[in-house]
Amino acid sequence: MSVPDPAPDVSVDIDGHIATVEIHRPPHNFFDVVLIRALASAYHALDEEPDVRAIILASEGRSFCAGAQLAAPAPVEEDGASEPTRRTGSGHLYQEAVRLLEAETPVVAAVQGAAIGGGLGLALSADFRVAAPEARFAANFARLGFHHGFGLTVTLPALVGQQKALDMLYTGRRVKGDEALDIGLCDALVPIGELRDKAGEMAAEIAGSAPLAVRAIRRTMRRGLADRVRVATDHELVEQDWLRETDDFREGVRATAERRTPEFTGA
Repeated sequence: MSVPDPAPDVSVDIDGHIATVEIHRPPHNFFDVVLIRALASAYHALDEEPDVRAIILASEGRSFCAGAQLAAPAPVEEDGASEPTRRTGSGHLYQEAVRLLEAETPVVAAVQGAAIGGGLGLALSADFRVAAPEARFAANFARLGFHHGFGLTVTLPALVGQQKALDMLYTGRRVKGDEALDIGLCDALVPIGELRDKAGEMAAEIAGSAPLAVRAIRRTMRRGLADRVRVATDHELVEQDWLRETDDFREGVRATAERRTPEFTGA
């Protein structure tokens, strides 16, 4: 049993009842619409494999996924975090992100490093997250003078609650692995050398349950999630559009590229 790799930088490996879908864009695994489409296509192909009962989402390199790179290369933060400087492809990207949520097989994400901006959104699309102490989670959009995307309007408060979500979104601060465990951003924290094994253990435990029942339960528990994210991303794009034209956004991008604290003016 095998599923073809959907793109040169996304691999699919099936071992028994567990499939590992891995991103290969090291060191920071910046994503674009092509990558998210490949991930979604891999998930949906695995849905058609009756023996596959759980998916591990992993990535090669220092960061799990340090953000979006939609057009030209974007500025890079200290953690390797990047966000788009143009809207090109954003609408299509979010359509593909919704496809991730429409897939039926449970997903465990193995987060070894930075999950920043849209990379945080990708991590939160999974059912569970196993993280290493080196992991960093951040919705850094406001530090760029920008609006969050990737459906974080829905997925982030669902995990950590409204107040902690507001804290992360307003400040853009980085949440380290131990705090992520405390507030519910991740479900297990293990040494980085044990990360894949722990994700495999969680996936195997899911795979040990009746597969039809698991899928039925997942459909019930995530009922309407993809539709809510679709509505949220439509609004997120509207806010991103006008903010992209502001002086603050240009300052946020410059400050990130120059590795300095931004000086926002509210214009």
